[in-house]
Amino acid sequence: MAGKIYCGIGGWTFEPWRGTFYPKGLSQKKELSYAAEKLTSIEINGTYYSTFKPASWIKWREETPDDFVFAVKASRYCTNRRVLAEATESIERFVGQGLNELGARLGPINWQFMATKKFDAEDFEAFLKALPKKVGKVALRHVLEVRSPTFKDKAFFALAKKYNAAIVYADDETFPEIDEPTADFTYARLMRTEENLKTGYSEKDLDAWVKKAKGWAKRGDVFVYFISGAKVRAPAAAEALIARL
Repeated sequence: MAGKIYCGIGGWTFEPWRGTFYPKGLSQKKELSYAAEKLTSIEINGTYYSTFKPASWIKWREETPDDFVFAVKASRYCTNRRVLAEATESIERFVGQGLNELGARLGPINWQFMATKKFDAEDFEAFLKALPKKVGKVALRHVLEVRSPTFKDKAFFALAKKYNAAIVYADDETFPEIDEPTADFTYARLMRTEENLKTGYSEKDLDAWVKKAKGWAKRGDVFVYFISGAKVRAPAAAEALIARL
């Protein structure tokens, strides 16, 4: 394989995980370090709603192992707008809040768009042009999570490839399923975990995801996150996939 496969969950603070994923009695202050021992990556979701001071980013870095990677969900103020070409200032503010403090632990940035946002080639390219390639000395990798079927368009795929931006592969009943090699890495969000299954997905499905992830890894690093669905099962699903890998 050409790339590494990272697997994890969205965030690390979720009350139903206490006693199911986190041991009973574990201090909340130790939840991130515990999750980082069991998983290989986490998508930070709180950044979609709020900004954080550099001290927070430093703390997250220091609480995780050297080979652990964080993906970061970009601020909604960058993507939830009518004219994407006007997002430059918001993008700069988001990227400049302290992401560089993660250093080598900084993985891709996930730019999530609402399902009501339709593909407009000119406006979308203006947005892609505004995405910085670095913050400080840290290189940035960008991911586009689009939720309108209008993005199942060769013109969109070509734009993403032009700017080396990955398109989220979404395992979801509603969002478009796009598996296009537009970047030198792959990003997947698996959103169909079921509460009646201990590992969220069936053994057969998990085996299929292993096969798919290994296929993606032939073209670069792979980031797989169990998000949404039966969220209480997300850590178990991630652990099961890691064990199979």
